[in-house]
Amino acid sequence: MARPAKKNTDNTGATLGFEAQLWITSDKLRGNMEPSDYKHIVLGLIFLKYISDAFESKHKALLHEQHADPEDPEEYLADNVFWVPAPARWSHLRATARQPTIGKAIDEAMLAIENSNASLKAILPKDYARPTLNAMMLGELIDLISCIAMDETADRSKDILGRVYEYFLGNFAGAEGKRGGEFYTPRSVVQLLVTMLAPYRGRVYDPCCGSGGMFVQSERFVAEHGGRSSDIAIYGQESNHTTWRLAKMNLAVRGIEANIQWNTAGSFHNDALPDLKADYILANPPFNVSDWGGERLTHDRRWRYGTPPAGNANFAWLQHVLFHLSPTGTAGVVLANGAMSSTQSGEGDIRRAMVEADVVDCIIALPGQLFYSTQIPACLWFLAHNKAPANERDRRGEVLFIDARQLGQLVDRTRRELTAADIAQIAATYHAWRGQAGQPVYQDVPGFCKAVTLDEIRTYGHVLTPGRYVGADMSDAEEVPFAERFAALRATLETQLTEGERLAAVIRAQLGCVDLLSEESN
Repeated sequence: MARPAKKNTDNTGATLGFEAQLWITSDKLRGNMEPSDYKHIVLGLIFLKYISDAFESKHKALLHEQHADPEDPEEYLADNVFWVPAPARWSHLRATARQPTIGKAIDEAMLAIENSNASLKAILPKDYARPTLNAMMLGELIDLISCIAMDETADRSKDILGRVYEYFLGNFAGAEGKRGGEFYTPRSVVQLLVTMLAPYRGRVYDPCCGSGGMFVQSERFVAEHGGRSSDIAIYGQESNHTTWRLAKMNLAVRGIEANIQWNTAGSFHNDALPDLKADYILANPPFNVSDWGGERLTHDRRWRYGTPPAGNANFAWLQHVLFHLSPTGTAGVVLANGAMSSTQSGEGDIRRAMVEADVVDCIIALPGQLFYSTQIPACLWFLAHNKAPANERDRRGEVLFIDARQLGQLVDRTRRELTAADIAQIAATYHAWRGQAGQPVYQDVPGFCKAVTLDEIRTYGHVLTPGRYVGADMSDAEEVPFAERFAALRATLETQLTEGERLAAVIRAQLGCVDLLSEESN
């Protein structure tokens, strides 16, 4: 494959070059097609190229093995390689790429692969033959994707295809804007969560897993630290069927085995893994969901710290995560900033109960503009049932606050990313506070981080905005979107007016008694 003369590095430290070039070329082929539609066409073809490359590599190896049968599907399944029937192999598709029937050939290839691999059933896209899809564009896409990793070793080829898949997922999310944020969590945010939780081994769970980015980064973390993919067991759930299919393909491209459940009801109303207790939970639930059906779950056993308001699912997600967290596990959850200070509809009471139960481990205020789906700033909540684990410092009765709002770099006019240095700084601070082996002694840094006792948190009414504790110069406007602040102020005003009317009635009653006593004395 022809390589660019110069490669650049993005803000997260990943080497870019051919991924960006492929994206630019493929985006030109899109024409007037909507990104939400085009992404399934492109990602489906990248997936097809991946499994075909893996099959061809295994096929060549079997040709040199005594007593092996390269045409026996069982030879491939034993090594977790998908069986690809002859008409579905990439070499066949590439040879017919310029024919007007290429769309039909791709659909037949996808169907044949699904029929030969039960784990891929109903996952692959199969609408390439529709009349509105340009056959010439499909042929050009096949030629373009054919260049990926064609001169690399088998393992390197799979890694490169995985990188391309991930890179394209991110770019499609950016192209779709708000809708893209529903299936994709920005890479730098996922890297921060994974680096802080350090999932070396155990059960990893995401109750709203989107396209599976949390799992890909977790598996990568294990590999980078000398572990094996089998060291972690992956569980997830997703309510959007299209997004679930993306997740299944994303993990398959990486060769990651996972138990990813799908149902339309979602994790709240049809918890597909009710008995799971995970060692690590990573989640980026949709912010401030108002129509989550909470009125039908008033007495749910997951609401240990209080019934979440029917008009906002933030504290339902937090309690769902805590319910599925093992006694020694740790969770990281992305939420809108309002969850740190809102007192509406009992949210303040739930937050106070969680703080008093000592399950809040760390709160991080993130910079704005990190997400494709919203420009409002967000925060990370780290939760743990046991804040005095073996071989770590006893942090019971404390919460670590980190104000990272000034970190990150703009990557375009509307979006920011945390750099590799930012991620390392935040994670090192957390690991030092936890007292993990090999870490320096933790120290508060004015304006950035502070370990705060529960007594001090009580003095602030259990509000958890880091800027209040670390000494940063901040205002409420920076922390909570105007709509949330206005609603809170209106609720406070209504409460005060009601209290004023009550006090006025008491005063009138007391004045009436004084008048009555005065008349009697006369």
